[in-house]
Amino acid sequence: METVHVSLGDRSYDISVAKGLFASGKAVELLAPFVRGVKVLIVSDSNVFPLCGGTLRRALLDAGAADVAVSVFPAGETSKHLGVIGDVCRDAARAGLDRGSLIAGLGGGVTGDMAAFAASIYMRGIRCVQVPTSLLAMIDSGVGGKTGVDLPEGKNLVGTFYQPKAVLMDAAFLATLPVREMSNGFAELIKHAVLFDRGLFDELESAGDALFRDLDRLAALVARSCALKAAVVSRDEREQGERMLLNLGHTFGHAIEKVQDYRGLEHGEAVAVGTAAAAQLSVRLGLLDADSAQKIAALLRMFRLPVTVSGCAPDDLLAAMASDKKAVSGVPRIVLPLAIGRAEVRTDVPRSELRAVWETVCE
Repeated sequence: METVHVSLGDRSYDISVAKGLFASGKAVELLAPFVRGVKVLIVSDSNVFPLCGGTLRRALLDAGAADVAVSVFPAGETSKHLGVIGDVCRDAARAGLDRGSLIAGLGGGVTGDMAAFAASIYMRGIRCVQVPTSLLAMIDSGVGGKTGVDLPEGKNLVGTFYQPKAVLMDAAFLATLPVREMSNGFAELIKHAVLFDRGLFDELESAGDALFRDLDRLAALVARSCALKAAVVSRDEREQGERMLLNLGHTFGHAIEKVQDYRGLEHGEAVAVGTAAAAQLSVRLGLLDADSAQKIAALLRMFRLPVTVSGCAPDDLLAAMASDKKAVSGVPRIVLPLAIGRAEVRTDVPRSELRAVWETVCE
């Protein structure tokens, strides 16, 4: 097992990563300090709970939880709204959760965001733990304490910063994922490599799609990626500076998701297109060499991710970028790679250059 510590003073916590965390009984040991003698609500979706819910429920009871209730919502981004958060909070109330209780998020990124958001507002805040089951959630939303839900006007416009007490990542859960969902997670792993770690980028190039099957090796890379993100979060918890770099690909990607009404590309796929677009934009602005941009696009394709999008109009995507929550006075903040392993945030990108890149990305 590998442990990544997120250092945030009295909000610090550990991320535990291994294949077989639950089968070995280690998860029970990790959960016990937080759940012994208290009521727990598992928050999960209709796809994940039938596959993994029994495993988590048994572990919680073995760890000494007084009672374990369940709140299951329909799977998918379209459930990520305030109405479902209200349903989760009502399920917590019906189960008798009090201020000493705990919410356990079990699932992908949508579930992690919603479980932690519900925990942050129920009774003005109760504890939560995260058990991400998708590669995307392990690398992205399972680390850092961002919570949120969508509005019709944009993605993640309502949310909080709320750190979990612990994060348990069992790579064995990844065996339940279809290839497309695995690819989603690789988008974020590649993003971290492009941002911070040329060695990780090279290792991904070398390993290739063998990582879809080698879960032990993948668990080690997940821990490495989590450590990269944890270091940034520890220095900039509330995204006032360095943490903005983690939005590489997201300003473009969120625009795609919004224009497609969250019914087209998956989140990781949209981030992949956005990462390739950001690299192209960097080349246009003279910040990145063309060979590096081509290597980034090639690595994304190697892990079965798109680098273009169909059915979207550039003008619609530009408008969606202006309403992104990271925009200031309608001017988007764009994370641009300067080299593989280094990037910066820019707010001075001409609209004409953004449009030109969208025209090359849109099929």
